[in-house]
Amino acid sequence: MVEEPVRVADFDYYLPPELIAQQPSPRRDGARMLVLDRAAGLWHDRLFVDLPGYLAPGDCLVLNDSRVFPSRLLGTRRGSGKAEIFLVKPLDPDHRRWTALARPGRRLPVGAEVTVSERLAVRITGRAEQGERTVELVCEGRAMDALEEAGHVPLPPYIHRPDTEADRERYQTVVARHTGSVAAPTAGLHFTETALESCRAAGATVATVTLHVGLGTFQALKAERLEEIRLHSESFAIAPETAAALAAAHRIVAVGTTSTRTLETAAAQGAWRELAGDTNLFISPGYKFRAVQALLTNFHLPQSSLLMLVSAFAGRELTLAAYRYAVEQRYRFFSYGDCMLVL
Repeated sequence: MVEEPVRVADFDYYLPPELIAQQPSPRRDGARMLVLDRAAGLWHDRLFVDLPGYLAPGDCLVLNDSRVFPSRLLGTRRGSGKAEIFLVKPLDPDHRRWTALARPGRRLPVGAEVTVSERLAVRITGRAEQGERTVELVCEGRAMDALEEAGHVPLPPYIHRPDTEADRERYQTVVARHTGSVAAPTAGLHFTETALESCRAAGATVATVTLHVGLGTFQALKAERLEEIRLHSESFAIAPETAAALAAAHRIVAVGTTSTRTLETAAAQGAWRELAGDTNLFISPGYKFRAVQALLTNFHLPQSSLLMLVSAFAGRELTLAAYRYAVEQRYRFFSYGDCMLVL
C-alpha cells in the first residue's frame, strides 16, 4: 500500500483568536508550562519556574543569544504617502545595504526613497527574490545607531498593536548578545538571570548558540507537501566554549526551535566544535534527531514549520492532542505566550 504524502494541512488546529497573547505576562518568568512526556504519551500542567526541577547534573541547557534589532522602519514616500520598510538581512559589514520587504510595494519602485527620520532615509536599489527589495540606508554615522534610534521593534503580525518602549526590553532575551534577528527566539523570553541561576543550581550547564532569525519566520509555507518545503537560510554560530559544554553533556535540552535547528545542523557535521555558517534545515516528522533530547518551546502557529519541528520531536498526533488540551485550558499562545517542555 502506498502511503499518502504528509501535507501542511495535517498540522492544523483550532485556535480562538483571544488566546493569542498580545502583551507579555506581568513577570518575565510568569508563564504556564505544559510538560509533555513523549514516552508516556501524557502531559501535565506546571509553571515555567518549575523548569529547574526537570533538570539534573549532566544536562546542558542551550539558549539562542541572537539579539533582535529594530528592523521595522516607518516613514513617508517622497511626495506623500506612508511607507514601511522591514529590514531582513544585511548585505555588507557596515549594515547599509539590506534585503528588505517594502510596503506598498507597487509604489516603491527602484529609485524610490522613504524618509524615516531627520537622520535616516531608505533608498530602494533593486529587486530580490519573492518580491523582496534591496535597499540602502542613507544616514550620517553608523547605520546601526540610526536604526536603534528610529526603528521599531518587529513584533509579529499576529500582535495587533503598535510596539512600545517596553517591548524593547521584553521582546529580547536576557542572554541576547549578537545583533541580527528580526524576530525573538521566543522560548528564551521566559528566562531571567534568577531562573538561569536556578537551572545551574539544579546541576545543569547553561550554554548559548547563535542563530539569527530571518524572513522565514513571517512567511507562510507555500508548498502543500512537506517534501516540497524549502526554508530561507539563516546564519548561525557555535563558540568553542559551547562546543566543549555540548561534548561533555549527558543530555542536551534545547531552548526553542532556533537552538534546535542550530544544534541539529552542527551535529550532522560530526563531533562538537567551533562552527559558523548558514542553515536552511527543515525538521519534520521522520527526522532523526542527533543532538537534542529535551525541548522547551512556545506554542506555534498552525501549519507552520515550527509546529512541524515539535511534531517531529514528539510525534504529530501527540503534539496536536497536547495543543488541543492547551486550547481547552486557555494557555496563551505564540511569542508572548506560555511554553511547553517536551521530555
